[in-house]
Amino acid sequence: MPLSAAASAREILVRLHDVMAARSNAQAKLNQVAEIIGEALESEVCSIYLLREGVLELFATRGLDPSAVHVTKLALGEGLVGTIAEDVEVLNLDEAASHPHFAYRPETGEDRFHSFAGVPIIRRERAVGVLAVQHSEARKYADVEIEALQTVAMVLSELIANAGLIDGDGGPAGGASPQSTASVRIAGQKLVDGMAAGYAVFHQPRITIEHTVAEDIEAERHRVYAAFDKMREQIDRMTREAEFGTGGEHEEVLATYKMFAYDEGWGRRINEAIDSGLTAEAAIERVQQRTRQRMRQIDDPLLADRMHDLEDLSNRLLRIVSGQMGTAAQMGLRTDTILIARNLGPAELLEYDRRRLKGVILEEGSLTAHVTIVARAMGVPVLGRVRDVRRLIADGDLLLLDVGEGSVLVRPSSAMEEAFEAKLALRQKRRAAYAALREVAPETRDGKRITVMVNAGLRDDVASLDLTGADGIGLFRTEFQFLVSATLPARERQQRLYREVLDAAGDRPVVFRTIDIGGDKALPYLKDNPADEENPAMGWRALRLGLERDGLMKVQARALLEAAAGRTLNVMFPMVSEAWEFDEARDLFEAQRDWLTRRGRRLPNEIRYGAMLEVPSLAYQLDLLLPKLQFLSVGTNDLTQFLFAADRANPKLAERYDWLSTSILRFVASVVAPARAAGVTLTVCGEMGGRPLEAMALIGLGIERLSITPAAVGPIKAMVRSLDHAAVVAEMQRLLASGPRDFRGALSEFAAAQRIELG
Repeated sequence: MPLSAAASAREILVRLHDVMAARSNAQAKLNQVAEIIGEALESEVCSIYLLREGVLELFATRGLDPSAVHVTKLALGEGLVGTIAEDVEVLNLDEAASHPHFAYRPETGEDRFHSFAGVPIIRRERAVGVLAVQHSEARKYADVEIEALQTVAMVLSELIANAGLIDGDGGPAGGASPQSTASVRIAGQKLVDGMAAGYAVFHQPRITIEHTVAEDIEAERHRVYAAFDKMREQIDRMTREAEFGTGGEHEEVLATYKMFAYDEGWGRRINEAIDSGLTAEAAIERVQQRTRQRMRQIDDPLLADRMHDLEDLSNRLLRIVSGQMGTAAQMGLRTDTILIARNLGPAELLEYDRRRLKGVILEEGSLTAHVTIVARAMGVPVLGRVRDVRRLIADGDLLLLDVGEGSVLVRPSSAMEEAFEAKLALRQKRRAAYAALREVAPETRDGKRITVMVNAGLRDDVASLDLTGADGIGLFRTEFQFLVSATLPARERQQRLYREVLDAAGDRPVVFRTIDIGGDKALPYLKDNPADEENPAMGWRALRLGLERDGLMKVQARALLEAAAGRTLNVMFPMVSEAWEFDEARDLFEAQRDWLTRRGRRLPNEIRYGAMLEVPSLAYQLDLLLPKLQFLSVGTNDLTQFLFAADRANPKLAERYDWLSTSILRFVASVVAPARAAGVTLTVCGEMGGRPLEAMALIGLGIERLSITPAAVGPIKAMVRSLDHAAVVAEMQRLLASGPRDFRGALSEFAAAQRIELG
């Protein structure tokens, strides 16, 4: 391996430091950088592309035809280089021509090179160029070599920005000025329901790293240590002083947030980046970039959103170490405010004056993010996934936020303001009606009782049971504890979490899903974890990993068994593809029960075993599986992507496949009758069951148990209580037989005719 240690990366940075300090022009420096990297990685080619006038231009190269410099240009998304810049992702290929986006440019003379690795050059969270290496030998570059390329890309970002070689950012808060002063409506994702009016305030501009290469590594290390101490002091003070008027849901959120702040693994990674020769600021930013990449790779929204706490802490640490502490919170809010940010951590939200903070708009965020949980406790409406926010909104613009409609109105007219106020009065009446349903059972007009449960992943999520009146937790994802830890969580720590969840749930059931890790949710401390799987969602993950690495699963089994002592333990295995996999998993748990029995440990009164039906192949083995289990849960999120061969993490496919399609509905219907005949409890988990129209369809198929997000419980209860069970069953049978082209439209017409409440 040409590059084998952080010391080698440091040697590269030392050489780059001399290049940066030289008085030569920017072009000469880029040429030197290409030579240095090519030599260090023993790569025949090293090329630097920069974003100029909206296209990526070849600015320097070692190994390609020199005449191609300033001639070869690629659009964003064109070729491998354009793909890296557009997706802000790394590519590492042993055979470049096999990639679907490969584009051969004859003027470069690159046809004799096979391997290719490229990393984005990032400035202010956008790609402003690409650093790429190539080799005639077909091989993938080692992780340590990719790390070195990413570190060099940070240095290049500083060099090219100082030389004015890239397209500028401009605009308020790091964005462009709004192109118009007219009213505009912007769509987003509903996170915390509510309506609010206020003036736009940007949370903070991004801190730009001006110096990346360290002069004195030990001095930089001490700066980071001091910043960590100050940050932890701030977090401790903030969590002590936090006050909420409703519930205690926030308390465990903040406890978990503090766990991140004190995580030794995070500090160690920053120290390793400093060892490579980066300044304290650059080291924090380097680790932050890795976190963002990991967040994009995690397919489970719940787990990806928990990683945003690290993003928040990184921003806080970066502000402290750079001395740039000014945020809108520190400066104080002067009027009713709608806060705008790319993302927020829970502690950052708590810094704001609740009397002035009326709503939040996020460019990212989702229902399972920690900031969403805290905002819900604070009663602050949040709209997420809002695109072009910095281009369309200026600081001080009047905003009318309507999360129920999934939109924000910018610079409204007086007539728009009047209509908003009238709607606000009506929504307040509706919220009061949902709250009144907390103690009311979800029972149809003709007396059919539907069980409505919630999905959870942390101790703090259990508070939603009391807030919503849900029947229990139908899916508790246990893997988050593993993903946020720097080392494998000890059995005692796992046991404590499971016991606390059961204690908080009381007599309401909790279904624990065994860890679904591996593939796109890799654990850094889990050795021999296959990297770079082409299809991680369908790879070495979940039960496949658990059965192979049975020591991991044995520890979790003992923790669950002891935590549920004297109670009923409901345990569910994820991603079961064949009946024998369930057999092996159940046998593993039973062996651990026997082991604990021989040692005189107190155990559950009853163990109920279940499986997730999310791999379509399992549906063809139900006759073998159903006699062996007590409950079955249909996981609609994974099931949809496997059934349609469509990656649900791909934004181009995210909205393409409708849950109300004949294929999905017929698949679910095919499971209902055999499960009922076998006396097996059947539940639908996932987002599908949390949408009123889709939930109505599922009930019409014979589904009587739903496990959904806490925010969906009120609307689903209202829908259930407004429908006639027999009528919706008959309608679904008719529609499944006829297969209408617009299934959603047909169901909507039925709901309207039946006066079913869909929110």
